[in-house]
Amino acid sequence: MASRNQNRPPRSPSSKKEVVEGIPLDKRRRIGMGRTGGATNVERKPFGTVNRKLDVTATSDVGSCAEGSDCGNVEFTKEEVDALVNERLKMKKFDHKGNLELVSELNARLKVCIKWFQKRDESHVEEEGKLQIALDASEKKCTETEAEMKNKEETFSATISELRQDNACLQERLAKEESEKLDAIACHRKENEARIALEALQASLTKDLEKAQQDILAANQRAASVDDMYKRLQEYNLSLQQYNSKLHAELEVARESLKRVEKEKSTIVENHSTLRGRYSSLQDQLNLARTAQDEALNQKDTLANEVKCLRGELQQVREDRDRQVAQVQALTSDVVKYKESSGESCAKLEYHMEKTKSLEETCSSQREQICLLEHQLAAANEKLKMSDLSSIETRTEFEKQKRTVRELQERLAETENQLVEGEKLRKKLHNTILELKGNIRVFCRVRPVLPDDGAGSEPPVISYPTSTEALGRGIDVIQSAGQKYPFTFDKVFNHDASQQDVFVEISQLVQSALDGYKVCIFAYGQTGSGKTYTMMGRPEAPEQKGLIPRSLEQIFQTSQSLMAQGWKYKMQASMLEIYNETIRDLLSTNKSSSTENGAPGKQYTIKHDANGNTHVTDLTIVDVCRIEEISSLLRQAAQSRSVGKTQMNEQSSRSHFVFTLRISGVNEGTEQQVQGVLNLIDLAGSERLSRSGATGDRLKETQAINRSLSCLSDVIFSLAKKEDHVPFRNSKLTYLLQPCLGGDSKTLMFVNISPDPSSVGESLCSLRFAARVNACEIGIPRRQMLAQIPARPADSRLSYG
Repeated sequence: MASRNQNRPPRSPSSKKEVVEGIPLDKRRRIGMGRTGGATNVERKPFGTVNRKLDVTATSDVGSCAEGSDCGNVEFTKEEVDALVNERLKMKKFDHKGNLELVSELNARLKVCIKWFQKRDESHVEEEGKLQIALDASEKKCTETEAEMKNKEETFSATISELRQDNACLQERLAKEESEKLDAIACHRKENEARIALEALQASLTKDLEKAQQDILAANQRAASVDDMYKRLQEYNLSLQQYNSKLHAELEVARESLKRVEKEKSTIVENHSTLRGRYSSLQDQLNLARTAQDEALNQKDTLANEVKCLRGELQQVREDRDRQVAQVQALTSDVVKYKESSGESCAKLEYHMEKTKSLEETCSSQREQICLLEHQLAAANEKLKMSDLSSIETRTEFEKQKRTVRELQERLAETENQLVEGEKLRKKLHNTILELKGNIRVFCRVRPVLPDDGAGSEPPVISYPTSTEALGRGIDVIQSAGQKYPFTFDKVFNHDASQQDVFVEISQLVQSALDGYKVCIFAYGQTGSGKTYTMMGRPEAPEQKGLIPRSLEQIFQTSQSLMAQGWKYKMQASMLEIYNETIRDLLSTNKSSSTENGAPGKQYTIKHDANGNTHVTDLTIVDVCRIEEISSLLRQAAQSRSVGKTQMNEQSSRSHFVFTLRISGVNEGTEQQVQGVLNLIDLAGSERLSRSGATGDRLKETQAINRSLSCLSDVIFSLAKKEDHVPFRNSKLTYLLQPCLGGDSKTLMFVNISPDPSSVGESLCSLRFAARVNACEIGIPRRQMLAQIPARPADSRLSYG
């Protein structure tokens, strides 16, 4: 090789260029790549580009590699690929053939590596397709499960409504059956009383009947004695035949009357048969218990009347018997005199015999009537027994229905309890998650449309999503161009929400102040959006009380109920306002404390201690024990607060109102001591000068309000970005709220929205600010447990949480 190079004549640059031009294009490309392979600044291209170029220029080499070796089974590691890419060829200066072989060998290895990468890419693409198919199947399954859950929820709600309707129907049936039961019991009681009275009357009648039978026996004995006397006096009958014929005529008349009595008896028997038929018809109508009972009562009344008649007739029989006894006695005396006047005694004897016969007939008729009455009484007793059985059956059916109603009520109560417990658990878990996250909770409230809003013909700018995820938590703002801006908060109250509905959602947060936590609730929004109504409301109307009166009522009521567990609470209240970046004491009796007409007053200073508490010096603190004291303080503060009139609101709050209640509690039994703080803040409304038309003092107030709210926005931005420095000191409002926004307090913000179409811009700004507030993380709240109750500071400072 060296001798061959030495014998070769030297080449000129032109000849070298010709040689290069004579080499084919693909070989020149390979030689160029071989020469630049060892350079450090080689630009690496994507594998796809390299693959395309290599497929065009070196198809034969790739084919030889595929035929001569198992290129598809070769595996490369990252280190091998880096070594192959960064490999530097040791090129010789004049050995072009050797250099060409080195470059072709490197190209072959690179082709094998590229082929391996292509197969890996294809396998990755196949795996990606399989994963995409599995993802689509899982999404389809998820949508199907969501649809099934929605259907189940609808079926459950339908079953609950049906159960409630069934419960209402059963309640109505229960009330009707209760009334019918009471009526049946009253009728049954009356029937029992009437039956007892009839039994007593029957017993008295049987006694009277026995006495009458004894009297009849005595009369029969006397009649026998009279017969004996009649035999002895037969000899005197001849003289009395004429009179006896007359008596026979009277006897014929008596027989005719007896026939008439028999006819009456037949009619009575027919009546008895008709009564039997009526009794059979009554047996057919046994299921109508009430009508049968009424008929039994009527029959009992008739029986009572008949018994009364029988009593009168029995009394007449007794009187006749007495008269007969007297007549028999008179007859005995007359028998003695009969010997003197036989004719008169025989006539009298016949007369008395006829009398005895008539008495016997009347007694037999009375016996028949008594038997008839006994049969009727037995029929009435049977009817009463049947009515008792029917009442027992209705009672058993009523008890069954009552048991089913009770079971349904228990099931309904159980499901309602489960729903309530589930809702409580959801709220509790939601609050726990928010506390662990340390976020500021945000509630949104939309006030109703007022007559002055001018939204009569325009479409509504506020809408509420109906999906299950955003129901009660989402709100959409629609601009005039039709663009929709969705927002989601912890809770959204529409214009129909009452003050009680709003307070129920924050009652647990207010309770935390008694448990020893720092709690802060403040209202934010443009002027005229309902912040003061939400916080204060109208205390003179119970249904329109705001959050501040309701929270204080709950705290006092809960503290009174906890006294049974050994807790004693001491409460201190203060109220201030921030007006034009100046703190004013709303409970101060000295009105010169505020800077009026440029006269300097008290200078209130905000101070923070190492425990995260905030103090305002020289602020009036009032010990409160009853809700009436708090109400009077609120009225005093409302009269002292700065209020002005603008074009947007006739009674616009021109200052930030801060109410603070400090709570110290001690349990004498467990020696546990807590200290909580409740801050309730009504911020002044943001407004635009172009809409409010403020001038003079109102202009200064508006500028101060917007400046302090802008500082609050800067603080929220810094907290959201988690910057090291948060500008709390830029405003007295933010400096006062520093423990609530950056400390360990439980903080809740109400963003109030106006549905007026002309206020869409301000509403969007408020909602965006509220969304940023909701995203801020401020720290986990801590319960303040004290070793002892701290004494009140000598300078009358109040601690803010």
